[in-house]
Amino acid sequence: MRVSVQAEDFDLARSLDGFGRAPNTGATVSFTGLVRDDTGDLQYMEIEHYPSMCEAAIEAIVADAVARWSLSDCLVIHRYGKLAVAEQIMMVATAARHRVEAFEAAEYLMDYLKSRAPFWKKEVTKSGADWVAAKDVDEDALRRW
Repeated sequence: MRVSVQAEDFDLARSLDGFGRAPNTGATVSFTGLVRDDTGDLQYMEIEHYPSMCEAAIEAIVADAVARWSLSDCLVIHRYGKLAVAEQIMMVATAARHRVEAFEAAEYLMDYLKSRAPFWKKEVTKSGADWVAAKDVDEDALRRW
């Protein structure tokens, strides 16, 4: 199991090399989140965090997912700093005996990262900067767990 909160970009293939190779693994799932520009005005996104608090919070939710879905492997990478449109923000990878567990655990982790991980996101546009507020749809997604 691995959690990495980092400024630098990551290589998907290298990050997943050897992932989920335990003998009882029957499925792996990976997801990568990118900076998107819904308005055509986004210059970049600035992601801030408090390092020790952030890593501990993500490690705790990973431990919960590992126990809940009997994961044989789990990887979470989340970036911080100044990120341009289309850059990778984060990735989640899960490995389990069956695909349903791998998919559910990955969705659980993604929902948690989106709604509860202690990151603060600011969108910088041509006309100014605004902190990204919590959205009801993200809270609804988290409630299902």
